Amino acid sequence: MQRIIEDNMDKIKTLCTMYNVKSLFAFGSVCTDKFNDQSDIDLLIAFNSMDYGDYADTYLTLSNPFFINSLNQTKTLIHAI
Repeated sequence: MQRIIEDNMDKIKTLCTMYNVKSLFAFGSVCTDKFNDQSDIDLLIAFNSMDYGDYADTYLTLSNPFFINSLNQTKTLIHAI
């Protein structure tokens, strides 16, 4: 895990509590040694409650097997309740 996440863990946990986040994963370069100043931070967020319309859009995105495989290769749990 990169320092940018470790150094902000208290703030991240506060936001997760505030927005009813069930689990939060980081994935991609932020979980590897390839992360640099030009990298973005990829997050996978599961909420405790979600509007059905939003759920359908999210489900369709996460049903792509290539995306799921790529995500699973690097994902790291940051928060879970």
